[in-house]
Parts: sequence; C-alpha cells; structure tokens
Amino acid sequence: MKTPAFLMKGLAGKKTLKGHVTINGAKNAALKAMATAVLFDKKVRLENVPHTADIDTMSAILEKLGAKITPVRNHIMEIDTTSMTAANSTDIDPKLAGGMRASVVLTGPLLARFGKVSFPAPGGCVIGARPINLFLEGYKKMGAKVTLENGLYQITAPNGLSGMDNFFHIISVGGTETLMMAATLAKGKTILSNCAKEPEIVNVAEWLTSCGAKIKGAGTSTIEITGSGGKLLHADQAKPFVTIPDRIEAGSFLLLGALCAKDLVIEKCEPKHMMAVLHLLGDAGVVTEVGADTITLKGNTRANAAFKSFNISTKEYPGFPTDLQAPAVVFLTQVTGESSVLETIFEGRFKYVEDLIQLGANITVINPREVRTKGPTAFAKTIGDLYAHDIRAGFAIVMAALVANGHFKVHNAHLIDRGYENLEERLTALGVEIRRVL
Repeated sequence: MKTPAFLMKGLAGKKTLKGHVTINGAKNAALKAMATAVLFDKKVRLENVPHTADIDTMSAILEKLGAKITPVRNHIMEIDTTSMTAANSTDIDPKLAGGMRASVVLTGPLLARFGKVSFPAPGGCVIGARPINLFLEGYKKMGAKVTLENGLYQITAPNGLSGMDNFFHIISVGGTETLMMAATLAKGKTILSNCAKEPEIVNVAEWLTSCGAKIKGAGTSTIEITGSGGKLLHADQAKPFVTIPDRIEAGSFLLLGALCAKDLVIEKCEPKHMMAVLHLLGDAGVVTEVGADTITLKGNTRANAAFKSFNISTKEYPGFPTDLQAPAVVFLTQVTGESSVLETIFEGRFKYVEDLIQLGANITVINPREVRTKGPTAFAKTIGDLYAHDIRAGFAIVMAALVANGHFKVHNAHLIDRGYENLEERLTALGVEIRRVL
C-alpha cells in the first residue's frame, strides 16, 4: 500500500513566506473529549474539533463500539452513545487502537460505565516506551481485576469502580485524564496526586464540571473527583465542548516562521499556553508581537545566523513541550552557537536526527535522550528523500526541507496528517511550493 508524501521546494535559507495561519483546536483535547462522550446519557456536541487523522481514528473506534457520530459542519461533531451496551461496546478494536496511543483513554469511561473493557497495548508514534502500568494500577486500586489474555488486557469491575487515592510516580498526561474520567462515575471520592497540568486536561475537566461532574483542582498537581456512583452525566444540561487552540501546532508554525517567514500572523492561538517557547525564542533574538489570541512575526528579515542558540530540557507543562523538541532542533541547526537538547519525557524521539545530519546539520547524538547541535549550517541539496518518523518529527522534517536548497520528497505524510490538518494547503497559502503525491 502506497503512503502519501509531500513534494516540496526549499527556500535556500531565504525568508520569503508571509501571510496568516489559523490555529485549529487541540487534537489532544478533542480526542479526550470524544472519549468522555461515553460518560453521558445522550448525545453531546463538540466544537472546534480539528480534522486530523487521529480524530478520524477515534471516530472509527467509537463507531465500532456502537456510538453514532454526526458531523454537523466544519469542525463540529455530535456523538451519541445511547446505543452502546455492555454486551457489544466494551471491546476496543485492536487494529484501530494499534495506530493511536490516545485510544487507551477510552478504557476509563468504558470501564466506569459498563464494568468491563478489553484493549490491546496501545500504539501510535514510535517514540519510546509508554508504559500503561499507570492506568492498570489505578484501575486495580479502584477495585477492578486486570488480566492479559492473547495480547489483550481484560479489565472487569462487575460491582463498579470505587474511589481511591493515587500518586503518579511518573507524571502522565494520559494517566491523569483517564483515571479522572473513570473516577467521574465511580463511587465515592478519588484523589489523584502528582498530576499532569496540561491545558488540555483543564479544558476537558472544566467542561465535565459544567455538565454536572464534580472535579476540583484540574491544572494543579492534585485533582479531587467525587464520583456519581454509576449515574451518567446528563447531556440535556451539557454545554457544547469547545476545544482550546492547539499550542503545539501554534509553536510549530512559530518556529517555522522564525526561520522561513518575513511576515507571519498566527491567529486564534493561546499565547499564555506557549510561554516556554516564546521566552526561548525571545532570548534567541526572535522578535514577536503577542496579542490576546495572536502571535506576529513582522519584518522578520534578520539573518538566522544572527539568532543565538539556547539549551532545552523538555518538561511537563508549563515546561518546554516534548512535542516541540524536533522543530526546535531544526531551529537550533540554523542559529549561531552550541546547544544541548535533553529529552526527559521519551527516550526514542531522535530518530529524525539522521535525516538532518544527511542534510548537513552538525548534530552529535550523546545518548538516546540527548543531542548537541552546533550552528549555523547550510542544508545541502544532495538528499532528495526525507522521512517523517512521527507526527512532530514529520513537521520538523518539512521545516528542514524548507530551510534547505533543492527539491525534496517527504515520505510518510500520513503520520504528519495525524496532528496537522491540511498542512500542504496551509503552507501553500504562505508561499511554499508543496504538493501531496502517492
């Protein structure tokens, strides 16, 4: 089976791109909101949902479980789970789940509502180990039984879930979200400690609370949930879920714009969610104008070599996001100085570095979690074929091809599609020569 690729022309270090780019809703919030639809007694409405491949996969998983998903219009959907039953709606499709890590968050709502769920080890991007023991141990504390049979986890809680105290020994976004969802329908109080604080978690928690759930502390290290004892949330009183802007998409375009754009306006973003990125770029010498929901690069004609390097250590929010590590490395190859980039979240996120080195980047891999860059280095045109290794590294490779001199084919564009809606169309609008091929 052929996979899509991008054919594109580099800018040879010139800053010619200009225009406006509108940021879509955060797919990492929308995916979790889709999973929470299982907690409701009738259909719910989700707005500002990005049209990415991961959203399509989650829709397919829910539909196979018996949910009805109706697109209302662009970026709006309704999800009705009333036809889902314990008899036919608790086995998550292994093939579909194997392509997307976020499928594991469905286990919390399904277990809480139906008292059982089966699912495979979740898939998604190949960026290192992502153990699910945090989920499984949490379910056990809530009274569930966990077994592994023929490659599938079987989790049962015939008497329902009970509240518990849980301390995350590793801060986990997915663990925080999934156990929070499960606790919403459990009996009694659940206290989750050392939680992740990402804005996407707050987005979902605040919506659930507005719909009758009792959740306190989202966005802090401790979240307290008082469960409903199995009673579903009432969709009749539910407001639509409005997905917050995607801070990773905004950061991706900001880094790309810093290297390749003369004038760029990033619209409908949330700058306060991007402070780590904005401050580092500011320290490097990139001048931005920050508005209430815009970030502007105006007259960005300064040579990239005039920008200064910086060191990065990826951290949980509000630190520098691991999902922007790869685009940031591309930025650092073009600015003056040496940089250390330490990946503290995942140990397998430097697969793209080999492609950058072949283009001419001066990068040394210290170990699976650390690289050092030295810049600036002009990217050559000797390499025609480049590869997307995961969603964010894929964007970084597109970014590198734009910086370079020559024509390139970026393979595995379907991986980029998982996190960026219509990337080639949006880049074309900014002045990029790019088209999709099979």
